[in-house]
Amino acid sequence: MARDNGDGLAAIAGRIGVLGSVALNIVALAIYLRGRAAAEKQASKKVKKAAAVAPSSGKPPVACDSVINLDHGDPTMFEPFWRGPIGESATLVIPGWQTMSYFSDVGNLCWFLEPSFEREVRRLHRLVGNAAVEGYHVLVGTGSSQLFQAALYALAPPTADTPLSVVSTTPFYSMYPPLTDFLSSGLYRWAGDANTFDGDDYIEVVCSPSNPDGSIREAVLKSKSGKDIHDLAYYWPQYTPITQMLAHDIMLFTVSKCTGHAGTRIGWALVKDKEVAQKMSKFMEQSTIGVSKDAQLRAAKVLGAVTDGYEHQLATAAGGDANLLFHYARRKMAHRWCALRAAVAASGIFSLPNEVAGFCTFTKDTVTSNPAFAWLRCEKQEVEDLESFLRENKIITRSGTKFGADQKVVRISMVDTDEAFGIFVNRLAAIK
Repeated sequence: MARDNGDGLAAIAGRIGVLGSVALNIVALAIYLRGRAAAEKQASKKVKKAAAVAPSSGKPPVACDSVINLDHGDPTMFEPFWRGPIGESATLVIPGWQTMSYFSDVGNLCWFLEPSFEREVRRLHRLVGNAAVEGYHVLVGTGSSQLFQAALYALAPPTADTPLSVVSTTPFYSMYPPLTDFLSSGLYRWAGDANTFDGDDYIEVVCSPSNPDGSIREAVLKSKSGKDIHDLAYYWPQYTPITQMLAHDIMLFTVSKCTGHAGTRIGWALVKDKEVAQKMSKFMEQSTIGVSKDAQLRAAKVLGAVTDGYEHQLATAAGGDANLLFHYARRKMAHRWCALRAAVAASGIFSLPNEVAGFCTFTKDTVTSNPAFAWLRCEKQEVEDLESFLRENKIITRSGTKFGADQKVVRISMVDTDEAFGIFVNRLAAIK
């Protein structure tokens, strides 16, 4: 009996030991998991904090004595709008597992086109009414520059004896010549001013509103074998009245001048002919194996926020235009053009193209054009090279010679920061 009792006590003690061990393991596991969760949460906060406080620095701030660089059309003017209430609706978080594949939609002619980006492109054009989308293929590119080169490739016959001439009306966009000839292609070559071109075979590039002078352009050459590319980067309500819905064979657009997101590097093309669209898509496939899906998703979010802002106002009849991009930007552009014309009048030695107005089908009223660039001419006889003259006054511009014009005219960006633009107009007004 004594032995039996001893064995029973030993068994009970053993079971207590096992239960105690299990309990300790459970407690230890709970502590570990709690600590791991806290660590992961802290790490996540650090990542989010780093992402929030460490963007690229961009351009340095300017001061009263700074050199003001208005050579490039860097659309930082839009930043205050996107820092406002609508900015949250354009914010995008991409999970680590997303957008890993090369492919976006294998059933689409442009297989690297994100469906959400195509959807928002079509929504925006239907809202603004500046370009037809029904019956068109949507292509995406790394900015409209890549799409321009893709269009040249698609339109040039592959078996011609001589390169196809590429022309544009003077003053033409300064990047057309170098972009055309950059690859020294045997398919096409830059041939200058469309007004002086003599021939039936060509590609005419029509930039409207024009970069650099803001004028509305149409093709000047008429030939059954000639082909056109319409660069419509600035055909948006903040720059010009939307007078009609355009329906050209190839129309190029870019996020940078539409919403100000130049760093996203996304452009799109509306292409009517399927074969041309396939060739353009092939060019993008061969040159960059498609276009960044992350950038497309960002662009889709931004374009969607613009359209949503207008649709929300229409649906709710809400007052004000704090979330209406085109109204905000038009108001700002109009103010800047007023300030520039006042500065030109105060100086007395410069001139600008005449102001042009028209009925805008988008805003439903008559509005003036407010181009993204100023085409500034110097009327002072002693000044032969205006770019150099302004550089002496700490204003960097782009010479008219880059656009097929003369040295007495320059292109000036109207879409830089408020600080840079304010210093520029004050400085210009003081030049006599």
